Amino acid sequence: MNYKGIMVNHISYMLVKKIDAIKFRKYPELVVASTKNNDENTAFGILFDYISGKNHSRKKIAMTSPVISSKKIPMTSPVFSKNEYMAFSLPEKYSKETAPVPTHSEVSIDVIPKRILAVIRFSGKTNKKRIKKYTLKLQNRLDMENIKTTGDVFLLRYNSPFTPGFLRRNEVAIELANFDKKS
Repeated sequence: MNYKGIMVNHISYMLVKKIDAIKFRKYPELVVASTKNNDENTAFGILFDYISGKNHSRKKIAMTSPVISSKKIPMTSPVFSKNEYMAFSLPEKYSKETAPVPTHSEVSIDVIPKRILAVIRFSGKTNKKRIKKYTLKLQNRLDMENIKTTGDVFLLRYNSPFTPGFLRRNEVAIELANFDKKS
């Protein structure tokens, strides 16, 4: 994928299982640059600046998709994250200790442990109505299958904001409970 002349890599994962439109993927530990409580455009800009060299070592970092973010949606279930966040996964060569130190006070370097996610894909723009529709579809099917989850549903976006809506790839995802993190 290409974003404003920057080649974009994808986070690697292993497909574990599939039930209809739901895919179960095993992800490795991820090192991410994240920011909280900013509107979507501000958060994206802050993180894009970080990977574009606005860090203490002035090092450019390859962009990796998808962009991970929470979404606050007014509904009783699911409960989305109390804090809005957006995260860019860093290339696999970085650890929390070796990632360039952010210059912006709102960027933090965090580690997401390995995990298995249940995801459902959809295209188009990520408005509240579409996110709610696919979140309910995902949760209803997981409930039907008696599959336990942990944490909040979050959004994975694979394309730049300049990609036409009908070409965009998006997913809603949630972590499965009782995943042995040692395996």
